[in-house]
Amino acid sequence: MKKRYAAAGLALAAAGLMTACGGGDDASPPPDTSARGTLLQVSLASHLERTEIDAAVAGSAGSLGAEPATSPAAVTPGDLTAALAGAAVCAVDVRSVVYATRDPLGQPATATAAVMVPSGKSALCSGARPVLLYAHGTTPLKSYDMADVWHTPESAAVMAFFAAHGYIVVAPNYLGYGGSSLSWHPYLNAEAQAVDMIDGLRASLAHVKTLGGSLPSGQLFIAGYSQGGHVAMATHRAIERDDAAEFTVTAAAPMSGPYNLVGFGDEVTEQNKPNIGGTLFMPLMLTSFQKSYGGMYTTPADAYRSPFDKTAEGLLPTDTPVATLVANDELPQNDPTFSRLFGDGGLMTADFQQNYAGSAFRQALQKNSLLGWTPKAPVALCGGGDDPTVYFDNAIDMKQDFASRGVVVPLWNMEDRSSLPAGASADAIYAAFQLAKYQEGTNAPLHYHGELVPPACYALVRGYFSQALGAAP
Repeated sequence: MKKRYAAAGLALAAAGLMTACGGGDDASPPPDTSARGTLLQVSLASHLERTEIDAAVAGSAGSLGAEPATSPAAVTPGDLTAALAGAAVCAVDVRSVVYATRDPLGQPATATAAVMVPSGKSALCSGARPVLLYAHGTTPLKSYDMADVWHTPESAAVMAFFAAHGYIVVAPNYLGYGGSSLSWHPYLNAEAQAVDMIDGLRASLAHVKTLGGSLPSGQLFIAGYSQGGHVAMATHRAIERDDAAEFTVTAAAPMSGPYNLVGFGDEVTEQNKPNIGGTLFMPLMLTSFQKSYGGMYTTPADAYRSPFDKTAEGLLPTDTPVATLVANDELPQNDPTFSRLFGDGGLMTADFQQNYAGSAFRQALQKNSLLGWTPKAPVALCGGGDDPTVYFDNAIDMKQDFASRGVVVPLWNMEDRSSLPAGASADAIYAAFQLAKYQEGTNAPLHYHGELVPPACYALVRGYFSQALGAAP
């Protein structure tokens, strides 16, 4: 029997969660609920039996990468996920966790995460289970909640590929989303998002360890898609640099992420190659960097054309439909691919584009690029060579950067069968992706990043993690 509970209103101020202690001088002090990674509140969002997991996946319609749909999809994410994930092996409890973390300025804040815990008779579903820390893709939706597997296709897919096959999954919603106390989102702020992810992991594992049944094995995997690819890599870097005494990364697999942010920004802005979704990504990024570092502009009109300058800074994330934002002249009109960044009717001013090379914005992109670090745990990269949203150059640059320091990582390009692992499983994944792309026809670019590539990469990543599990002591 499926049980569902409302997840709204979970984020509470830390002071409000403290329990006053009576009894005078002998009373114990209240717990420090502002400490990073403190578990503040837990609720059960859903319990899904195996057949319900399969049904949730089959009913998924919408982007896994979370950018808005721009045309009807011929093949839904549910189709590809069902084909590549296989039938659920485990039932899954989905829990919603509220935890204490820090905003980019070091101030206490609360955030929320989904925790997916497998159960069942199979040996894969109980006992010591590997943990997957998962970072989600960009979304304009402020109420985005990875604990709502029935209305969040990305969450349903992660559940089907990983939790339903024996992984304990921790999926933070990020600061600024899902009931967080922060009013804005630190988009692509590598250090801040890593702090948020690690705190969500701490709090979630503290809860899981009290449950019995499936327990964390100590094997930690990290993955994420799109924005989440950047977040996953930043989190891997931060754990090995700062928290190696607490966590050991077994393997990581960032997917379709903007790892070389400054190179990506140069391509979009200096080379005038706006990407699909760019008019949504730019306000998120500029607001993030303005509030984190300052200096992006004196007033929004320095960066945004009229009338967009009046609302851009606080525009996203929001629960107002993107179509309404367009109708209200808060985003450019006649722009079905959300790529009208520059030129007449575009989002950004000519001065913003012309002054980009020496700007504080480009410096912030450089600060948050992920080139130059050396992972200790194995890493695999995955994406699609024709990606019009997050250009595949990011993955190529990352692979080459690792190689320059002697770290060889696989880079799976869904357009190049020879780049994928050998064997029938990868043959089937490649064939399913190519067929789905063919069926999309001329609409394929609009669905490529958010709907076609993710299930194929998840399938490859699950196989990669399985190999790492087999090699682990």
